[in-house]
Amino acid sequence: MPAKAPHLKLLSLNCWAGRLFPSIGDYILSENADVICLQEVLRSDTTEAEWVTYRDGHLEYQQRANLFEDMRAILPDHDAFFCTSMRGELSANTGPIWAEFGLATFIHRRLPVLGHAMDFIHGQYRHDGWGPHPRPRNAHVIRIYHPQTAEPVTIAHLHGLRGEDGKHDTQERLAQAHALVALINRLWRPNEKLIVCGDFNLLPESVTFEILQSCGLMDLVTARAFTGTRTSHYTKPERFADYILVSGEIDVSRFEVVREPEVSDHCPLLLEFT
Repeated sequence: MPAKAPHLKLLSLNCWAGRLFPSIGDYILSENADVICLQEVLRSDTTEAEWVTYRDGHLEYQQRANLFEDMRAILPDHDAFFCTSMRGELSANTGPIWAEFGLATFIHRRLPVLGHAMDFIHGQYRHDGWGPHPRPRNAHVIRIYHPQTAEPVTIAHLHGLRGEDGKHDTQERLAQAHALVALINRLWRPNEKLIVCGDFNLLPESVTFEILQSCGLMDLVTARAFTGTRTSHYTKPERFADYILVSGEIDVSRFEVVREPEVSDHCPLLLEFT
């Protein structure tokens, strides 16, 4: 019997803008994942400060000013991609600074990248401040090659729309789902392996998951009876936000909603597959 091909490990996590750094960096490094999909990541070339303050109405909290560069420094064996969705003003100890906000994707260099595409699935790039919700949202799709199986795998991740009135379906979220499918179809070939992950900001019964079934995708969080994806740092009653969906071609060897350590207000999602 031929040896089983080595699995790949994928980690998806909303980083909470690095509020629990350096614990989040230590955890990501410890998992040694091949593909790392991060949401809520800042990058700034206008400050050398490590921490900045975000203010939005009554909200005020610390964020990691250059979380993308922090992660790139601890992942030297990975190719790094930053996908901005907007640019806004924050406060540093040296005064106001501007920073980009978006997604970060890290791919181990042993995995050839066959193609990648980033585009907006709601709105367009906002360069002049955070502005009101709903804010622009993008997604990143990357097609990689698994040398041991000699097969491509397409992976998409997103940070879905946040609304002031909860996570229920809206016309904007319906349009977002169709835009996501269109973006995936730029790279993904039918009958190839496909994974979609991230912070969807949706309830499990959302019609978005029906739309994604057109790509043959099934959600692992609800299918495996997990009771939520939020940590104790999140105090609202709704416990679902993050999902990983896989096509039937994916052989799942392990899937986990990681409860410990708590490195964000979101749980890391960990998938091992061939």
